[in-house]
Amino acid sequence: MNPSEPTNALRFLSIDAVQRANSGHPGMPMGMAEIAVALWKNLKHNPSNPRWFNRDRFVLSNGHGSMLLYSLLHLSGYSISIDDLKDFRKLKSKTPGHPEYDIDNGIETTTGPLGQGIANAVGMAIAEKSLSAQFNTNDISPIDHFTYAFVGDGCLMEGISHEACSFAGTHELGKLICFYDQNGISIDGEIDNWFTDNTVERFNSYGWQTISVDGHNIDEIDNAIRSAKLEVSKPTMIFCKTTIGFGSPNKSGTSGVHGSPLGEDEIQKTREVLGWNHEPFNIPANVYDFWDAKIAGEEHNSNWDSVMRSYESKHPERYVELTRRIDGKLPANFDSKYENFLNEAISNDAPMATRKASQVCLDFFVKELPELIGGSADLTPSNNTFSKSSSAFSNEKPDGNHINYGVREFGMSAIMNGMVLHGGIKPYGATFLVFTDYARNALRLSALMGLPNIFVYTHDSIALGEDGPTHQPIEHLVTLRATPNLYNWRPADLVETAVAWKQAVSTLTSPSTLIFSRQNTSVLNRDSNQVNLIQKGGYLLKEHAAPDLCIIASGSEVQLALDAASNLSKDGINANIISMPSLDLFLEQSDDYKASVLGQNLPTLAVEMAHPDSWYKLLNKSDKVLGIETFGESAPASDLMEHFGFTINNVVSMAKSLLDEESS
Repeated sequence: MNPSEPTNALRFLSIDAVQRANSGHPGMPMGMAEIAVALWKNLKHNPSNPRWFNRDRFVLSNGHGSMLLYSLLHLSGYSISIDDLKDFRKLKSKTPGHPEYDIDNGIETTTGPLGQGIANAVGMAIAEKSLSAQFNTNDISPIDHFTYAFVGDGCLMEGISHEACSFAGTHELGKLICFYDQNGISIDGEIDNWFTDNTVERFNSYGWQTISVDGHNIDEIDNAIRSAKLEVSKPTMIFCKTTIGFGSPNKSGTSGVHGSPLGEDEIQKTREVLGWNHEPFNIPANVYDFWDAKIAGEEHNSNWDSVMRSYESKHPERYVELTRRIDGKLPANFDSKYENFLNEAISNDAPMATRKASQVCLDFFVKELPELIGGSADLTPSNNTFSKSSSAFSNEKPDGNHINYGVREFGMSAIMNGMVLHGGIKPYGATFLVFTDYARNALRLSALMGLPNIFVYTHDSIALGEDGPTHQPIEHLVTLRATPNLYNWRPADLVETAVAWKQAVSTLTSPSTLIFSRQNTSVLNRDSNQVNLIQKGGYLLKEHAAPDLCIIASGSEVQLALDAASNLSKDGINANIISMPSLDLFLEQSDDYKASVLGQNLPTLAVEMAHPDSWYKLLNKSDKVLGIETFGESAPASDLMEHFGFTINNVVSMAKSLLDEESS
């Protein structure tokens, strides 16, 4: 076999798939083929068992080069066939334009928005370090693997790369090894006019090990990987000088090969230059033999199984806990302990802000769920994410369960995605609701991948007061509620907060946002049936046999709705009050249940200190929303409530106007 054939197989599978689709990015796979050979021939993975827990993780952060990943998966033995490669970028294929999380086919994460892949990789490395510290012993190490990532110029231009890579250096993530495809080309052409960082010095300043190699020299790359593995206290960035579109006689080294097919004539010339004398998608048997990783993978897996049997024998309690966490199951007695905690919450008669209620809940959940690892973007005292069972994650204490992310909302969120993807960890991370603007793209990818992440957002409205409109969320709830596969909770008191947390830690296929107030909320009275109905997202908190209208509210505004209902009753007007802690979840309920809560065409007023657009799915044209369609103001909270109309008198007035219009 020609020594270059395994490398060129990667190139031409990518070239031919992009050409067949008439869409895609051939340049990066052509330029990174040697890097892929050096890494993947040493990667610890098992194509026959893609979920094997102690596998090395591989992230393609420069996800536009997806055909390189699909080619690697096909050749090494995953269930991506040659026909799947031919279906590149077709509807419902296994090979979409950018990699989409599909662990059963070997795809560890969804990438495409540049920079998030490397942040995911940082999260995976944190998870490995945390689990190693918790479960490895002096004699047995059940958790022992590396996280690898390919990154491009675009990844390092994106600001999230600074957030994540700086953080990785601080935490000495020695099992994180990245490869920078230093080809100097992006969509607009040569990057010298817009990206002139000295990236080696940049990563040195972060505390990384830096190694520079010829990206087309497999031996150099292999030696760099060996050096990277020996450096246990620093992540490593291997700077690989490459030529984009390597082998193309007329397009290599240009932006023309970045995001467009080469064209039939140029492909034929490239075949001649590289000596690839095979028809499209025709791979010689000896090349398949070179790449096949199934036998080696099963041996890796079998060796780990033996380690786990020894671990079970010598450390049975740790073994049971580790396997529970790998399987993503809650502890066997968790539900009964939660019911006891919920009963305590029901009997708690202390008014409190829901951010404080969240901390009360965390004192329970963090104690009972050691897989919960919290954090905050430099707002821990405000977000109340540090529980009685929390300890700071640090180099001195890598088994700590609370991460100080610093002012890195975007990085934090993408790192959390990586932690969930790794497995064995259930992270929660917090910032102010208004700063979801910084975090949103990672939050969106969490929902797209169906990751059971927990995003905690406090300071939920204009009622945070004097910090003013820069810190007062208005449109944010609408944006979050418009995101598919995302459950957003805005509870009204401690009991609803407890249920929200329980739903968040129990869900398996969707992220949750838990949205909490700075202002105090009142204790609400409910019967046991109403408590049970909280998990449906919305329920009748106060019901009349002959209601004249209904008022829906969430969060702190629920008490405002109850107070207004009391005033309305003095005028002989009966108002049903609906608490709606999770509009998303309520909308998923049966039509019969929704009708039982909303009533039969009752005039309805929704009250929420946010943009009103979320509510129109529930309302008729004649119904009304008391919301906010402008930015906030800087003033004490009580003044703002008065200014924006969140008063008992205004709610009463709007309710009466609904009835007046109904009767006219």
